[in-house]
Amino acid sequence: MKYYVIAGEASGDLHAANLMEEIKRKDPKAEFRAWGGDLMKKQGATLVKHYRHTAFMGFAEVAANLPKVLGNIRQCKADLLAFHPDVLVLVDYPGFNLRIAKFAHKRNIKVCYYISPQVWAWKQHRVFEIKRYVDKMLVILPFEEPFYKEYGVNVAFVGHPLLDELAKLHTSQRHGFIVRNNLSEKREIIALLPGSRKQEVERMLGVMLKVIPHFPQYQFVIAGVPSLDKNLYLKKMGDTDVRLVINQTYELLQNSSAALVTSGTATLETALLSVPEVVCYKASKGSYLIAKNLVKVNYISLVNLIMEKEVVKELIQDDLTEENLVKELELLLNNPKKQRQLLDDLVTLRDRLGNSGASSKAAEIILNTMK
Repeated sequence: MKYYVIAGEASGDLHAANLMEEIKRKDPKAEFRAWGGDLMKKQGATLVKHYRHTAFMGFAEVAANLPKVLGNIRQCKADLLAFHPDVLVLVDYPGFNLRIAKFAHKRNIKVCYYISPQVWAWKQHRVFEIKRYVDKMLVILPFEEPFYKEYGVNVAFVGHPLLDELAKLHTSQRHGFIVRNNLSEKREIIALLPGSRKQEVERMLGVMLKVIPHFPQYQFVIAGVPSLDKNLYLKKMGDTDVRLVINQTYELLQNSSAALVTSGTATLETALLSVPEVVCYKASKGSYLIAKNLVKVNYISLVNLIMEKEVVKELIQDDLTEENLVKELELLLNNPKKQRQLLDDLVTLRDRLGNSGASSKAAEIILNTMK
């Protein structure tokens, strides 16, 4: 069978790659063409365009790059028709993917959507587009299934694919990670996760770095992503006492006492590895004001949304300051009662996400939808 897969960022690349691996187990003759990243390419996909050339964050950034966005949509539609797949598999990335879903549906191409857009948070009108143009919606958060069923969408909860990914990890060799990256064995590590997009790193990393002088007994390490230019990090780092590791996020977290994390999938990854964290988020003023008027949830981090309470502290926009980061980080590191409660909550979080096997379940449902 022929599969056309579209993912628009690093986390989508990871989950799409794992899904493709499971599809190949069930369909050894599977042929993939994709918009995504290096992990999807490793699974055998012919990569049309890398997500580093398609990921734009926020209203202002999308508006500024609108000609590129529209050009990408035109290119994708033409390429989809030329390949004519048996199924189109969309992974999150709604601004782009819902347009392609409509295009494919009108040309009788089956559409499966894996990892839902956050329509329960904002732009709820998109649920009607999903009902109209998507043959099967595969969701990974427990509260998403009842939400979609209310609107009559053909939906299935498959569990969270991060549980599969983290299950592959072996207990990290602390010494090996530290020696390989020339880190100190005598100082505990605080991880800095500034995001996977250029705009995120530019906005978040600077303020994260300001906390370093307040914690001289710790060593700080930045989790860099391979899709971004290393110089982006180096310019921000300057002569600050901080180290950079690339493409070693899970190993870094396994060896960290706490983390400062940009809002996104990384907040959930950090929580599932039982690392205390402060969630950080800052957008352009225009994007933030628009989002503030549209978003209909009480939290921005997946951890708090799933738990339906504030388990991890969120510092958003003007609250994301050096002073507040220092205060919250001190609480995480020096308050035993808070630490115990956090760890208890993280056990509950894992239980709510269901059992492992999300990628395998999703692959099975996609094959059945095609039949």
